[in-house]
Amino acid sequence: MKLLWAYSARNVWVRSSTTTLAMAGLALVSLILLAVLMLGNGLDHALIESGSSENVLLLRKGATTEIASGIYRDQAHVVGSLPGIARTTAGQSLAIPELVALISLAKTGADSPANVVVRGTQPDALLLRPQVTLTEGRVWQPGTAEVVVGSQIAKRFLPGGLGTSLKIGKGEWRVVGVLDAQGTAFDSEIWGDVDQLMAAYGRDSYSSLTLRASDQAAFQQISDTIGADTRLMLQVKHERDYYREKSLIMATFIRLLGFTFTLIFALGAILGGTMTMYGVVASRTREIGMLRALGFPRHKILTVFLFESLLIGATAGALAIGGGTALQFVTLSTMNWGTFSEIAFSLTLTPGAALTTMAFALVISMLGGIPPAIRAARLAVTDALRAPGR
Repeated sequence: MKLLWAYSARNVWVRSSTTTLAMAGLALVSLILLAVLMLGNGLDHALIESGSSENVLLLRKGATTEIASGIYRDQAHVVGSLPGIARTTAGQSLAIPELVALISLAKTGADSPANVVVRGTQPDALLLRPQVTLTEGRVWQPGTAEVVVGSQIAKRFLPGGLGTSLKIGKGEWRVVGVLDAQGTAFDSEIWGDVDQLMAAYGRDSYSSLTLRASDQAAFQQISDTIGADTRLMLQVKHERDYYREKSLIMATFIRLLGFTFTLIFALGAILGGTMTMYGVVASRTREIGMLRALGFPRHKILTVFLFESLLIGATAGALAIGGGTALQFVTLSTMNWGTFSEIAFSLTLTPGAALTTMAFALVISMLGGIPPAIRAARLAVTDALRAPGR
């Protein structure tokens, strides 16, 4: 059997001109599938990883997004005094009310502006979100018209860098720092002092309140207490669950759209692979006859041609995964349907996406190789030996 494997691999190499075309087409289709998977993974990472399983997010009952929510100051004060909330080293309750608003910024090199999230918060928000770190400048001073921007905002909207002035609400705000949020949604946000931003927008209520429960039992206690207090009318959920809900619709839409196009191209790849393998069988009819005359049974002939097809598929899958590795350096932006703002994210290659792509390439190559392989196995010895050619 080893002789047959070597014979099959040699034929793929010798007939490189025909197999290369089939391989290139299948690799392209597989790369499209992988790109779709990476898009979904990148969007999931940007949104889901924004939330922490240790944080608790409070919104007004009935609100589905922070922008549509409202929490009054007295409600925030009541929540901040509840037991079970973690505290800072200074003994302050780690419960931070936040304002979420939108501004329109001109994107570098683009003709039209885009919506960008402005988050009014407190410096202790960096304690709630350890994935967010300051990479340039400093944190804004409370009570001042200063802001820090996410790394994607700095790259795509602020060519002037630190010191740039932004029109937010009724005033000008100076950029004093740049945040890196490890590819999460916070990279596409602007942060500043919550009280100053509320005054700039003439708001008397926060958008949300994020807190850190001291443990899981405390989360349940806080949830029960808030649910029983008729003054609050707030919904309580894990911050990570909130961001997962926001990613579900967008990521599902992108995947379904991508899979539809991939299916169409896959049918073409199957047809191309089938035609290629039929051509291989036709050009090697006498060889097949000689193998049968030497005593090789039909099932081994079938196995040889299936192996050749799978070899083409495996090579195409490897090429697609190699292309996907390069795609990791690509950053895209899209509309966040939850906030109607722009969110930037990178295509993310995961082991699961790579394995799915390789399995896809092998299945497509096998589907394209089965009919020609069956034809080769069914050739009569006498007819095959009398065929023209080699």
